[in-house]
Amino acid sequence: MKKYILPALGLLTLAPSVAFAKDAPTNRFEHEGSTYSYTVTQVGDTRVISGVEERTGKPFTLRVGQHRVRGTVGSQQVSFALRDVQPLVKPSATLASR
Repeated sequence: MKKYILPALGLLTLAPSVAFAKDAPTNRFEHEGSTYSYTVTQVGDTRVISGVEERTGKPFTLRVGQHRVRGTVGSQQVSFALRDVQPLVKPSATLASR
């Protein structure tokens, strides 16, 4: 599961930190055929990413600190260095053409 969450987490960690309200909006992304929905909240200096893999219903919670990411994916604990996170490559989209 680490190989799925690491690239996806790259998108979240590269975005600027924003203080989110209690009712954080639900975001979605797809990676290697799986769709994930998640919310991001700020707790002190830590971003907490909570979500679920939509097909299986497997929950995940990741706490992103300054140098490490810790949390759970399903019932498995994960911990990895933030420098190991790679951003997802977003395909270009054609909005309109003639």
